[in-house]
Amino acid sequence: MTTMRGAMFRGPGDLAVEDVPRPGDPGPGEVLLRMRATAACGTDAKIMRHGHPRLEPPMVIGHELAGEVVAVGSGVEGVAVGDGAQVIAAVPCGECWYCRHDRMTVCPNQTSMGYQYPGGFAEFMMVPAAVTRVDGLNIIPAGVTHAEAAVTEPLACALNAQELVGVTEGDDVLVMGAGPIGCLHVRLARAAGAASVVLADINGRRLERSAGLVAPDASVDLSADPDGEVLADTVRGLSDGRGPSVIITAAPAAAAQEQAIALAAPQGRISFFGGLPKDDPFIRCDSNIVHYRELMLMGANGSSPAHNRRALGLIASDAVPVADLITHRFGLEDIVDAIAAIGEGDAIKVVVEP
Repeated sequence: MTTMRGAMFRGPGDLAVEDVPRPGDPGPGEVLLRMRATAACGTDAKIMRHGHPRLEPPMVIGHELAGEVVAVGSGVEGVAVGDGAQVIAAVPCGECWYCRHDRMTVCPNQTSMGYQYPGGFAEFMMVPAAVTRVDGLNIIPAGVTHAEAAVTEPLACALNAQELVGVTEGDDVLVMGAGPIGCLHVRLARAAGAASVVLADINGRRLERSAGLVAPDASVDLSADPDGEVLADTVRGLSDGRGPSVIITAAPAAAAQEQAIALAAPQGRISFFGGLPKDDPFIRCDSNIVHYRELMLMGANGSSPAHNRRALGLIASDAVPVADLITHRFGLEDIVDAIAAIGEGDAIKVVVEP
């Protein structure tokens, strides 16, 4: 049996790089990649600590994917050996009512790379036919590095959220959460023509690092603003007293969602981007504020293949630059350290390069 090195998750607290079976020749619809860059995210950290209900170990994890094509199965068109390729993470079935009506992000039959299919924290990865069937493999444009392409998937998720709440020219946007997703939301809102963007976070160290990179109009340290008065004054001062027309809660915090409802301008749109802990998913919502201000509360769940294509195009055109957000790079053998860095204040985007 031919082997390769891969990060195998065997259960909570048990993630290690070991010799694992290397994929063989691709079958119909499949594409074999040599992995060049797989970005790590908070979900990987949760999997390492607690597992995931949709992931049955043992499994090679990693779902923010970019690699080099080394073999192409029959029936796959437009892909050649040597191409750089970015791969979707969430794989819709392409056949259900939701998929046929362009609502792939809520496909009830969705599977995922690194969950049902071996992921990208390995030397090689087989792209399954389920991915190519829904046009989920994208050729990386010239001038885009594999590491930048690996950030496509989280940017695609942000793009889905901002399309759902209709971020557009002239909006005053508040992004709550200064992690990598918050940084992507800031740059995406600017690319859409937002009039102002405020970035807020409870972690002053992380906010300082992120604000220095994405350069929003203003940033607010929520840890130094426990009553929310500075944040309220800042966002209203940038919008002639109205408040934000769009608020994106890019943090898994009930307090952020509750504060978003209180701060939003009349007819404001709120994206609950960061999901709450499964054991405590409830918030206190003043429904009269929602009613009288005519607020929109919108969820956001992943991304579709089309979102990935558009996100990669935004990176390639430099409309949403991501290279400077990649603050930490690790080799595959250091995967545990790479995932640990996600929770540290200095890291924004972490990339593993086998």
